[in-house]
Amino acid sequence: MTSGINTVLVTKFSNSTLNNPQFDTIAIEKPIALIYNGISHVVMMTTPKDLEYFAIGFSLTENIIESVNDIYGIDIIDSLKGVEVHIELSSRRFNQLKEKRRNLTGRTGCGICGTEQLDQVCSIIPTLPSNDKIQLADFVHSLAYLNQVQQVGAQTGCTHAAVWLDLHGNFIAGFEDIGRHVALDKLLGYRAKYLAQNKKNIPGIILVSSRASYEMVQKAAICGIEILCAVSAATSMAVEQARTNNLTLIGFFRGDKGVIYTDSNRIIE
Repeated sequence: MTSGINTVLVTKFSNSTLNNPQFDTIAIEKPIALIYNGISHVVMMTTPKDLEYFAIGFSLTENIIESVNDIYGIDIIDSLKGVEVHIELSSRRFNQLKEKRRNLTGRTGCGICGTEQLDQVCSIIPTLPSNDKIQLADFVHSLAYLNQVQQVGAQTGCTHAAVWLDLHGNFIAGFEDIGRHVALDKLLGYRAKYLAQNKKNIPGIILVSSRASYEMVQKAAICGIEILCAVSAATSMAVEQARTNNLTLIGFFRGDKGVIYTDSNRIIE
């Protein structure tokens, strides 16, 4: 498993003066090809670690699978040009995938870039229940968990993070990646596998180190997340999607303060 970092020789400067060359740490970025039943579906630029969880999470949030049980196996193969992640789907899900395949080249910025038609952007997602409630006081120190999982980011300043916390603010899991969408996919993939193995639902919230875009809300809602918190702002489509799906969306989250864009009924002072 790669550490996600590399070293390069750089020249730093300060006060317009060049310093002597020295080695510095950078985040590794690699093309990751997701291949379903032998057919390449998408190439994403990611940090090449935790790729099994990424494959599961991406498959879930793209509606390629309904649950982890639709995946029969995952093989990860390194090559000089990148990494191939071979995913074996059930026949039913693979046949459905072939019907709706789209020409998509993934980017770390916007996950829907490459979508062929406008009507492919908006997926129909069931309205979320309102089962989860949180007390704000339990999440005062939760931002520290983002730093905790950013081991590559701590050395490079080059990653986003997504963490899963229970309804009392306790850490469950977290992942990082150069792409904010990919970090969230990795976390949702881990969560799906964890819940399947434990055969029970474990309620909780998702906290991300980035802004909240439309697709971040969509990914969370598809996986049944009722509360999504983002360190930065939310976009207009993110707010509209959250309202449609009955998802509580919080932006500018700092633990002890933030902006609740939708459905404040889940938040207890």
